[in-house]
Amino acid sequence: MSVLRTEHLSRSFGSLVVTNDVNLTVERGERHVIIGPNGAGKTSLVNQIAGQLRPSSGRIFIKDIDVSRWAPHRISRIGVARTFQKNNLFVNLSVLENVRLAVQARSSARFNPFTPARKLPDLATRAETILHTVQLIGGHSRIVRDLSYGEQRQLEIGVALAGEPDLLLLDEPTSGMSPAETARIIELIPHLPKDLAILMIEHDMKVVFSLADRITVLYYGEVLASGAPAEIQDNPRVREVYLGMAH
Repeated sequence: MSVLRTEHLSRSFGSLVVTNDVNLTVERGERHVIIGPNGAGKTSLVNQIAGQLRPSSGRIFIKDIDVSRWAPHRISRIGVARTFQKNNLFVNLSVLENVRLAVQARSSARFNPFTPARKLPDLATRAETILHTVQLIGGHSRIVRDLSYGEQRQLEIGVALAGEPDLLLLDEPTSGMSPAETARIIELIPHLPKDLAILMIEHDMKVVFSLADRITVLYYGEVLASGAPAEIQDNPRVREVYLGMAH
């Protein structure tokens, strides 16, 4: 059973087609990267999978459940988490508090908002474990607004992991990062849970070929090619329309 499967997925805005007949699968534990030129429909595809954008036609399956018409909160509840191109964090709270709130939202404690956090030690323990996974354990008391941009991106991945997802959607996680920050993300992704499926949009080819088990190339909303990194590198059409472009 695939964690994610799309069948003939299409979305248009009037005469503008942003995804066209997209068939895609992501298996459990797979690191699957979507690449393509600007305007290829990458974010539109992820928005449809996460429920932010409803497809015009076609179907989306999460663990064989048809979620094509589901709202984002319902899709989240069956094991899908995502990050966005812009950070979405509580910048005036600490690193630990951001993750602990996300853990609490997943637990039965969310129904008892008047219980002090100090009386919920299991939440803090789980939050600290997640911070260790995303390599932020040393600064859990720091206020988020004082973190570097790259550290905030690491934290956002941690917040996503708090929902214990089966599928993690990452929308350009290294966008705007320095080379050192990008290197930390390259180091971080392989340490995420081995059974977690990841579908990632990425423009940095060093990141793509360092992390991907499989790559799908979108071009004007259509799948131009999909396969192992070596296949994509050797595909003459991909090299012509994308890999040969300056970055």
